[in-house]
Amino acid sequence: MTESLTARQTQILKSLIDEYIETAIPVGSENLDKKYNLGVSPATIRSEMNILTKNGYLKQPHTSSGRIPTPLAMKFYIDQLMEERQMSLTDEVKTKEDVWDSRKNLDSLLDEATRVLADRTKSLAVAATDEGKIWRAGFSNVFLNPEFADLETCSNIFSVIEEVDKMTELFFHRAVSGSPIDVLFGEDLDWPGFTPVGIVATHFNVLGKNAALGVIGPVRTNYSTVIPILKYFRSLMNEISI
Repeated sequence: MTESLTARQTQILKSLIDEYIETAIPVGSENLDKKYNLGVSPATIRSEMNILTKNGYLKQPHTSSGRIPTPLAMKFYIDQLMEERQMSLTDEVKTKEDVWDSRKNLDSLLDEATRVLADRTKSLAVAATDEGKIWRAGFSNVFLNPEFADLETCSNIFSVIEEVDKMTELFFHRAVSGSPIDVLFGEDLDWPGFTPVGIVATHFNVLGKNAALGVIGPVRTNYSTVIPILKYFRSLMNEISI
């Protein structure tokens, strides 16, 4: 379906997703016209947004004119439009220093890696082995996201995170594309209360164990920052295994 987008539709979609990631609220044509140099009228932007909605890239959560991206749009954005923001050398060195002393003990290593990942991404971080052991950190970061302000939503997310079987399924049966990084959306998982969630995960073998490390946040997670951080953690775990 992505090849059916025109250059103008792609530009509008990218601008809308950038704005939604920044603001967490549905984006209208007037917003895009004022903030982004799209070179067309608000009426044309509205018309293109209607087409993008019909084609499954946008959805309208309320009766207002504002739209939000669907998982299809987010996947297209991550694969085709997003520019990764690499970690600074200083941050890489600090991250390595934070976990390096724990490198000889799997439990300590993944515990520390999860804590550091949560701190670096300001998200809920989870590590797991395919034997069913789970490490979690950064629960309070969930409350930084306005889409998780509803207590029932938070309760649903925390309940799933506490289920070892669900986390094992997520990391070792769902997020298994074979790519260095997997991105999944709660809407695709069909788990109760998980619709507003986005997951970024990576896999590696460390200290003889098949393991995964991931970030759980909103659909509008800042993937351009989170994905490079997870790639760095993956390379660090591979270095430890040498």
